[in-house]
Amino acid sequence: MTSLQDLQKAQGAIFLPSHNTPSSFNNNSMVFNQELDIVALCDRTDVGIIKVSGEDRLSFIHNQTTNKIQSLKSGEGAMSVFVNSTGRTIDLVTVIVQEEELLILTSPQQNKPLMEWMDRYIFPFDKVKLEDLTGKYAIFNLMGEKSPEILAQWVTESQLNAPEYHHFPMNIDNVKSTLVVGSGLKIKGYTLIIPQEKASTVWEKITSKNVTPIGNQEYETLRILQGKPTPNHELTTDYNPLEAGLWDTISFDKGCYIGQETIARLNTYKGVKQRLWGIKFPSSVDLSENDVITLDGQKIGTITSHCDTSEGIFTLGYIRTKAGGEGLKVTVNDVEGEVVSLPFVHHPEG
Repeated sequence: MTSLQDLQKAQGAIFLPSHNTPSSFNNNSMVFNQELDIVALCDRTDVGIIKVSGEDRLSFIHNQTTNKIQSLKSGEGAMSVFVNSTGRTIDLVTVIVQEEELLILTSPQQNKPLMEWMDRYIFPFDKVKLEDLTGKYAIFNLMGEKSPEILAQWVTESQLNAPEYHHFPMNIDNVKSTLVVGSGLKIKGYTLIIPQEKASTVWEKITSKNVTPIGNQEYETLRILQGKPTPNHELTTDYNPLEAGLWDTISFDKGCYIGQETIARLNTYKGVKQRLWGIKFPSSVDLSENDVITLDGQKIGTITSHCDTSEGIFTLGYIRTKAGGEGLKVTVNDVEGEVVSLPFVHHPEG
């Protein structure tokens, strides 16, 4: 059987040293806008996957993260944030609730740190078991408005149109997989979880349709245009999830969890001092991460991510709340840019 990498290389994939997923398919020009007018398939197997089992699995993750996990039923899911004791971000994850276990999809390279973090909080009488499944399953993201058409022969219409994070068993050419509604971005699509040894079969079946394979570089462009925060960029111990605009992943009435007091206090007293925004710059700007954002010569923020687009440079950055938001004209390295809203994040009024 042709390996997944060999199949992807035959389709034009370029791999960087020590990376198991394609860096690019040399089609970045086709993925220049966040509306994504194609159907794209991205191998996201670098995403971590952790299995949580045991009778206390729901309550354990409920008490570890920001969202209301304990009330989720089998077949449902949600995004949630791991934060430290001072409410600073560790990782944004997707929690998938199955009949006998939970699956946690982490950011790339965050599976081991999260395993160690959670293990610290498992006490002798807790009925919780952690298992790192990273690498045992392939994870594909199918994205685009017409993505339901690609999967229609394998799952029902009601499943394809189910609420985000709902998930179902799927059988593609006798390969038993899991289909999760939602692409991981605010782009219509799906996440497929497939046994690694059968991943090439599923990839070949899907790419035989009207689908464009994309690599990590193209995905990173989409991530930045969408404004999805990621560890080592927008998710660090310098920031909390309210500043990152992850309000939709936070429950303010669920009770105690690690970091809850800080986040509740910030919400109650409107203490969010900076917010994550997008900034559009002309193509001539030369910038890098951690560059200073200024307004009238005064520092008001910091660049966290950037990418090239057909319309110029697009960046993510944190800007002081008092300085303003959407429509604000700011300067980085003597070049003016405009602050814009982001599809993935949400900042409440006031």
